[in-house]
Amino acid sequence: MTVHKHVAFAATALLVAACGDSGNDNHNDSIPNIRPDFVKGSIISTNYDGTSDDLLTAGLGKSGLAGAAPTVANPAAPTAAELRRVAIYNNYRALVDIAAAGGYGTLYGPNVDANGVATTSEGKIAGEEDIAYADDGSGRQNVTLMVQIPATFNPDDACIVTGASSGSRGVYGAIATAGEWGLKHGCVVAYTDKGTGNGAHDLANNAVNLIQGQRTSAISAGNNSQFTANVSSADLAAFNAAFPNRWAYKHAHSQQNPEATWGRDTLRAVQFAFFMINEKFGTLSNGVRLQRVVPGNTLVIASSVSNGAGAAIAAAEQDTDGLIDGVAVAEPQINLNAPTGLVIKRGANAVPSFAHPLLDYFTIGNLYQPCAAQSAAAVGSPGAAFVPAALGANRCASLAAKGLVSGSTTAEQANDALSKLLANGWEADSIPFQASHYALATLSVALTYANAFAKASVTDNLCGYSFGGTPVNGVPAPLPAAAAAQIFGTGNGVPPTSGINILNNNSAGGTALDAASISPSTGKADFNIDGALCLRDVFTGSSATSAAARANVDATKRTGDLHGKPTIIVHGRSDTLVPVNNTSRPYYALNKTVDTHSQLVYYEVTNAQHFDAFIDNAALPGYDSRLVPLHRYFIEAMDIMYANLKFGTAIPPSQVVRTTPRGGTPGAAPPITAANVPPVAVSPSTANSIVFSGNLLTIPE
Repeated sequence: MTVHKHVAFAATALLVAACGDSGNDNHNDSIPNIRPDFVKGSIISTNYDGTSDDLLTAGLGKSGLAGAAPTVANPAAPTAAELRRVAIYNNYRALVDIAAAGGYGTLYGPNVDANGVATTSEGKIAGEEDIAYADDGSGRQNVTLMVQIPATFNPDDACIVTGASSGSRGVYGAIATAGEWGLKHGCVVAYTDKGTGNGAHDLANNAVNLIQGQRTSAISAGNNSQFTANVSSADLAAFNAAFPNRWAYKHAHSQQNPEATWGRDTLRAVQFAFFMINEKFGTLSNGVRLQRVVPGNTLVIASSVSNGAGAAIAAAEQDTDGLIDGVAVAEPQINLNAPTGLVIKRGANAVPSFAHPLLDYFTIGNLYQPCAAQSAAAVGSPGAAFVPAALGANRCASLAAKGLVSGSTTAEQANDALSKLLANGWEADSIPFQASHYALATLSVALTYANAFAKASVTDNLCGYSFGGTPVNGVPAPLPAAAAAQIFGTGNGVPPTSGINILNNNSAGGTALDAASISPSTGKADFNIDGALCLRDVFTGSSATSAAARANVDATKRTGDLHGKPTIIVHGRSDTLVPVNNTSRPYYALNKTVDTHSQLVYYEVTNAQHFDAFIDNAALPGYDSRLVPLHRYFIEAMDIMYANLKFGTAIPPSQVVRTTPRGGTPGAAPPITAANVPPVAVSPSTANSIVFSGNLLTIPE
C-alpha cells in the first residue's frame, strides 16, 4: 500500500460532493463518475494489443524506434494511425540519445524493465489510449489531453504519472520520459500538450490539423481544429496577398499566453485520467458508472522534463485539491522572482546574476551567442560549422558598431560577448555548446516566446519575422503536399521544422531565410541583428507591446510553494538551453524560503545538458565524448520518488552528482558504462552536498 496519502478529495467536476467519504484509502462506490466539464467534444478511445501496435512504441518496438523512420502508404493522405506512429517515433528520438553507445538498450529504452534490467524484449505495452480536448467552449484553447492505461494497471494499487510535453511538442512529447517510466510501472500516464502543442495553420490554404493530426480545412474543422489562427477571413485574404505561403503556429500565435496555464492543464490531465480510469474500472450501478479509483487510494507523481517539468512544478504549486503526492522532474524551465538578498555560490565564487525569466535570457542569448561562438574559449565546439565564422564575425562587428560589445577585433568582441552570457546565468561548462544551441534552438525559442508573451497575431509579423518555406526570389515556396499532410507526426511545434523555416521579411532584397538574410541597418549578413535587437526590445522596451509582454511573463512566475510535497529536481550543470542559474538553483532557494514544510531536493549533474538527442548525433561530434545522458538521472529520480511514496524509503539529500564523460575521439566515443554515470549518493560527502542557509545557496565546485 502507498505510504503517502491524501487527506481530502477534490470538490470538482471530477470529485463531486463527498457523500460521506472522509478521504481515506477505501473505495467509495457511491460517487458517480462525472465527465469533467472542461472536456469538450468527443473522447477518442483506442485499444492496442501490445503486438501489432502499442502505447509506448506505436508497434515499432525498441528496434524500430532505433531504426529508419516509419513510412505511410499514401504520403499525401496519412491515416490517424500512421500519423500517431510517425509522431511517437519522432518524439521519442527527440528526447533521448537513441544510440546504443550512449546507453539506449542498456541504461534506458523500451527493453529496459522497471527494475533497470536490460532484457531482450521489444518493450511494447498493451493498453487503452484516450484523447480529448480541454476547452472553455470557444475552441480557442483546445488543450490536448491524453490518458494511457496500460494493461498491467491494477485499480487496487493505482498510480498515475503526469507527462506534460517538453518544448512546444504535441501530446506525445513526453512519451520517452514520463510516459515510458509510468507505463513500465503499470501506472496510468496523464499527458497534456499544455496548450502549445504542434498546432500548425497553413494560412495560404487555410488548412489545419484535427486532434489526431489529420489535415483538413479550417472551415470544416471548426472548433475541432487543434489550432486555427484568430484572423478574420478578410484579414486573412489581405495577409495572404501581402505575405504568401506563410504559416501560423499555436505556441507563437494562439494569443493565449499558454505558459500561464500550464499548471491548470497538468491538473486537468490528472482529473481526466481519474475519469477515464473509472469509466473503465468503476462499478456500474443502475446504469451509472461509480468511482472506484480516487486520489485517496492512488499514488500520483507529477513528472516530465524541460517545459513539461515546469508544468509539473506549476501543477504542484496550484494543487489545492490534493491530487498530487510527489514531484520528480528534470531540467525544468521555470520563471520566478528570486528571494530578496539571495546569494548563489559555486564553490567560493558568487554567481554574478541569476533568475532571469526565459524571455530575458533567451533574447540575450539570441543577441550574443553567434559572436560568442567565435571566442578562443569556444574553439573546437561541437557544431561550430553551423555558425559560419564570417557571419559570426559580422555579428560581432555589428554588435560593436551599436555599442553592445567592446573590442576592435573579432576576437576581442567575441570574448566580450561570451562574458555577457556568463554574466547572465550561463555556466562556463556551457561554452562548448553555445554555437550548436544558437544554430539549432535559440532563435526558435526566443521568437516563439516573444510572440506568445506579446500575444501577437500571426498578421503582426512581430519584429519582421514569419514562418514559411524556403524563399525563391523573395517568395516562400509552398510546402510539398506530403510534408504538409504529415506535419503532425514530423513537427515539433517550433519552426524551423518539417520544411517550415524562420523568415526575415525585412531582409535587404526581399524575404529570405533568417540565417542568410541581410540586415537593413548594417548591410551585413550578420544573422539578422535587427531582428535580434527587436526581440530583445520585446522584453526591455518601453512600448505597450513590451509592457504587455513583461506582464504576461509575470503571470507565468512560480511561487516556490510546493505545499510540502516531496519533490526532486535534476538538472545538468552544462545546460545551455535552460541554465541552472536561471531556473533550478534559484527555485530551490525560493522553495526553501517560502515552503515551511519543504521536501525539495536538488541533484545537479556534471557533464550533462538539455538535449540528450544531440549526444550521439553524427552532425555534432564532441557531444558524445564530453557529455552523459541526463535521462539516466531522470529515471533514477522517478525511482527514488516512487520508493519514497510507496514504501517510505528516504530521499537522498541535495547534491552534485559527479559523472565521467566517455572521452575518446569526438564522434566515435567509446560506449557508455555504469561507471560513467554513478548513482545519486544516499549520503553525499560534504564536498558534494548542496546547502542552503540564510540567504546563501552553496553549490560545490
